[in-house]
Amino acid sequence: MIEIILTQYPGKIIGPIARLIGTIMNGLYMFLNNVFGIQNIALCIILFTIIIYLLMTPLTYKQQKFSRLTQEMQPEINAIREKYKNKKDQASMQKMNEETQLVYEKYGVSTMGSCVQLLINFPIFIAMYQVVRNVPAYVSSVKDVFIPLVDKIVNVDGFQKVMETVIKDSGTAGVSLNFDTATTTSNSIIDVLYALPSHGWDVLRDNFSGLTDVISSTEATVSHLNNLFTINIANSPMNLISSGWKSKDFVLIIGALLVPLISYLTQVLNIKLMSTNTNNSANENDAMARQMKTMNTMMPLFSLIMVFSVPVGAGIYWIAGSVIRSIQQVVLNHHMKNLDLEVIIEKNKEKAKKKKEKQGIRENQITNAARINTRKIAEPVSTEEKEQKIRQTSEYAKMARKGSLLEKANMVKDFNERNNK
Repeated sequence: MIEIILTQYPGKIIGPIARLIGTIMNGLYMFLNNVFGIQNIALCIILFTIIIYLLMTPLTYKQQKFSRLTQEMQPEINAIREKYKNKKDQASMQKMNEETQLVYEKYGVSTMGSCVQLLINFPIFIAMYQVVRNVPAYVSSVKDVFIPLVDKIVNVDGFQKVMETVIKDSGTAGVSLNFDTATTTSNSIIDVLYALPSHGWDVLRDNFSGLTDVISSTEATVSHLNNLFTINIANSPMNLISSGWKSKDFVLIIGALLVPLISYLTQVLNIKLMSTNTNNSANENDAMARQMKTMNTMMPLFSLIMVFSVPVGAGIYWIAGSVIRSIQQVVLNHHMKNLDLEVIIEKNKEKAKKKKEKQGIRENQITNAARINTRKIAEPVSTEEKEQKIRQTSEYAKMARKGSLLEKANMVKDFNERNNK
């Protein structure tokens, strides 16, 4: 059974991203169609992936610099952790965090430096998943392909019951159509037609016998749109394997299995290329090193399992992304070998200094505050020293010149003393 999500995804975050992707995909579809006469969603997905990763190249470069700088400062971080290893009290933990933060500031890197690309890429993948599940809802040029057939279907008497029969007989039982308005009726029929499996078009022809020609022409166009090496990218590998097993189509089964397998292998290649940019002599007992090793093992496996259950189109985006990242990584690895880290560290430190100054924090203020001798401020003065200072002040006062401010101050003092007696 193929699950159908009618119309566009309504999420407040993923929804707008999906609509933006749909707009870009529609532009790519029109470009391929008008310039090369090619009508293929899989190629649009690949082109879209190339554009996205080219736009994210600066972030990728920044992430690689972060990895190199983290590699350089790791011995200092490890030394701080070792220093506070057996201290679990709150004061010690706070002190450890402060010292760790100072090391990050010294090298001019952020603790979130490696997360930015993931935070951008993951919502795009989820949005792409929504788009591929229901391309006509987002790509208007694809929707237009179904309009002639839908217009004829809604002019057939009792088409509502016929469509429900088509859904049931084609293996999409449990999905309800929306006939509230003309627009929702048209959209929901298009959603069903887009998700029909191969034999579903035969069911459609049997139930709308007077529309055989337009049904066949629409099927041919849709099949071409979604076709990638005989695989329908709107279906998941799991569904394709199930369909292939029922029809004894072993070519389809092999093709469906290759999608998650290629996804796994490209992820492994990408991680291996990234590993060449890290220090192989890093301490294997270090918690961060162990965590990274676990992630490098789990991510390809996650990709393998996930791509089995999502539409092939989403898997194409995942695979294309891994291939492009691998190409970028080869170029970046070559560039990083000749990178002068000392220059980068100095630039980062200067940027951090300017950022602090904008926030109203001046390094010279901190330094001057640190130089204050608090012992002298807190030291009590003895009675004998006080009396000695008073005597010295009195002797100095007697030496005042005529007409000076000091003489006038003495006169005021004498006046106050006489009146207070």
